[in-house]
Amino acid sequence: MNDSLIQNLKDAGCSDDFIKNFTDHICDKKECEKLLSSHRRKLLDEIHKKEENISCLDYLIFMMKKENLGGI
Repeated sequence: MNDSLIQNLKDAGCSDDFIKNFTDHICDKKECEKLLSSHRRKLLDEIHKKEENISCLDYLIFMMKKENLGGI
């Protein structure tokens, strides 16, 4: 197995289980693309959830400043 491919998967946040599953399917291009697309979607979902968290915090900070609460 190509060490740079494994390192790239690690850098992309893939777990050891994902990498094992991916390398087991390395000869099946369609399956590999499916696995990578699935992982990409998972990462985007995590980003969107964090964006929602940040928006909630921004709103709370805005409201506290507006009402001059909490010393902000």
